[in-house]
Amino acid sequence: MRRREFITLVGAVAAVWPLAVRAQQVDKIWRIGMLDTVSLELNATNLAAFRKGLREFGYVGGENLVIEYRSAEGHHERLPDLVSELLRLKVDLIAVRGTPEVMAVKDATSTIPVVMTAVDHPVRSGVVANLPHRPDV
Repeated sequence: MRRREFITLVGAVAAVWPLAVRAQQVDKIWRIGMLDTVSLELNATNLAAFRKGLREFGYVGGENLVIEYRSAEGHHERLPDLVSELLRLKVDLIAVRGTPEVMAVKDATSTIPVVMTAVDHPVRSGVVANLPHRPDV
C-alpha cells in the first residue's frame, strides 16, 4: 500500500497523534511544519489553539516542540518553494489547511506524514486513495 493512502483527513489538533504514539522518546524535539496561504499574524488565533492542543498532550514549544510556520502570503505559486524549505528542515510532520497546500506537499514528498484540514474532495483530487471508515466511530 502506498504511503499517500495513509494520509488522513483529521482536525488540526489531531496532528499530535503520530507524535503521541512515539512519546517515549522524551529527549526528541519534534518539528512540525505548518504550511498556509495566510500570514502568521492573520492565523494567530488558529495557531494559538493548535499550540494549546499540543500542550494538552505534553508538547510545548521551546521544550520538546518546534513549529516551523511558512506562509505563501496568498501567492500559491510560492507553495512548492515553501514545502522544499520545510523538507530541508527535516520536519517530522506537515500540517496544512487547504487544497493548494496539500497538493504542493503531495507533489513534493510521500514520506512525511501530513495532517490536512479544509481540503476539498481529497479522494477526487487524488490526495488520498480512499477515506477509511471505522465502524466503531
